[in-house]
Amino acid sequence: MEKNKKGKERISGSEALLRSLLCEGVDLIFGYPGGAIMPVYDALYDYQDKLHHVLTRHEQGAVHAAQGYARVTGKVGVCFATSGPGATNTVTGIADAMIDSTPLVVITGQVASPLLGSDAFQEIDVVGITQPITKWNYLVKNAEDIPDAIARAFYIASTGRPGPVVIDIAKDAQVGQFDFEYKKVNHIRSYTPTPLTKQGSIIEAASVINSAKKPLALVGQGVILGNAENELKTFLDKSGIPAAWTLLGLSAMPTDYELNVGMLGMHGNIGPNIKTNECDVLIAIGMRFDDRVTGDISRYATQAKIIHLEIDPAEINKIIHADVPVLGDVKETLPKLTEVIQEKSYPEWMNEFKECEDLENKKVISEELMPSKDGMTMGEVVRKVSNAFDDDAIMVTDVGQHQMMGSRYFNFKQTRSVVTSGGLGTMGFGLPASLGAKLGMPNREVCLFVGDGGFQMTIQELGTIFQTKAAVKIILLNNNFLGMVRQWQELFFDRRYASTELDNPDFQTIAKGYGIESKLVTSRDNLDEAIEQMVKSKSSFLLEVRVEKEGNVFPMVPTGCSVSDIRLD
Repeated sequence: MEKNKKGKERISGSEALLRSLLCEGVDLIFGYPGGAIMPVYDALYDYQDKLHHVLTRHEQGAVHAAQGYARVTGKVGVCFATSGPGATNTVTGIADAMIDSTPLVVITGQVASPLLGSDAFQEIDVVGITQPITKWNYLVKNAEDIPDAIARAFYIASTGRPGPVVIDIAKDAQVGQFDFEYKKVNHIRSYTPTPLTKQGSIIEAASVINSAKKPLALVGQGVILGNAENELKTFLDKSGIPAAWTLLGLSAMPTDYELNVGMLGMHGNIGPNIKTNECDVLIAIGMRFDDRVTGDISRYATQAKIIHLEIDPAEINKIIHADVPVLGDVKETLPKLTEVIQEKSYPEWMNEFKECEDLENKKVISEELMPSKDGMTMGEVVRKVSNAFDDDAIMVTDVGQHQMMGSRYFNFKQTRSVVTSGGLGTMGFGLPASLGAKLGMPNREVCLFVGDGGFQMTIQELGTIFQTKAAVKIILLNNNFLGMVRQWQELFFDRRYASTELDNPDFQTIAKGYGIESKLVTSRDNLDEAIEQMVKSKSSFLLEVRVEKEGNVFPMVPTGCSVSDIRLD
């Protein structure tokens, strides 16, 4: 290797990219090669002992796999794609990562810089396309700019409110030679990832909390992203405040934690939804008041003082007005708040949640988990699988009814145990995300719950699971419907089931073709035995369960309604 007088090695842009990734601690990359990124893949040939590359079957699968990896490990997910269609195939995953605050660095190849703007073969304006759905993106035209671009990308993706970054590298920059040097970035002018916390806001928030009679805490994914689970528990233990979690906040505290009162949202539990409009203080911790949580905002917690702990200033007052905004990283703001609040308990207030829980158990949960009808329900399958893995597996879901059933009936003992598409609701997310989760946490069991609709959107990633030998446990809840859309058609469109019924292939034969062990269950009598077979399997496994065709997810807050108007049937 050629070195200059200062001892720096003269290498290509492609090799510089790989060395830069190693400097950032990357060991796993998901991707799909092509012409415009071929120099990078050629350089990767000599780095296979240091950088493990997973060849997905589609670029969208690569991004979703990187998301699954990032969500369970807390690291930045990395993926490669070529120019043109390769780059545009990543857009859905990038948008998903943006809205769900998942740290990614997506690296795309681009045509040589002299060809930019000429509509060259497989040229597309990647920076222009991805600008609205990234924290930052950048087109690299010169080899010597690669190390700094990568350093900035990782710093931006991983700090503050995390998110995706796209680096588009022209082909001539990949082959150009320069004297390599890498410097990690820990500061960028005009970029403030963590806003300054004002002590006055801590004191004001504590005063409001100390005077509360019926407080309620809303726990979002910000707690997990900030690694503040212990700080959350210390705060709740001292304050005695009941806490509900959002969909992405699932597993921030154990399911059986005594102050955990359930899930918020459209298909959440009765107590947290109704009591949102009865509490006198609402403490939002690392959450963004998504419309699926708030329902009609004009009728949302109007009686309550709102305290909002948030790292992103753009979320303050965006949807719900905060009487006391507390800016900062919750890992830092929660301990400060805990110091100045009073130690309390609210037995009568907690009993109100217990009454709601009893009602929901009677009207909804008992029917779902111990059904008297012949058809198997999604909820009973989810709970049985959760129990079979001692309530300690990572739950990955696709999007639809099974996603809501998973979030309601799967139990969690430790954090970072949920990987799901929240804000974008991306069907096809689950299968590749489960692959990424398993490769990120090989010593933990990973259970994917997927519907027959979403499964077929990225079904080709069974090939990646086969090639990597990732032992993902796939639970296919098959009702021959696009279930969530069908439920809405039943409830709000007079059962006019337009384009929602599916004629499905033989999934068992497909699994066999990919070398994946599988089992079909059509009767409740065989369910426990099949689950046991899946649990004992040391490899990937497809458990297909034929569930009732027209099962619905309840409770439900209909779109446009108040959270108080939650339906039980």
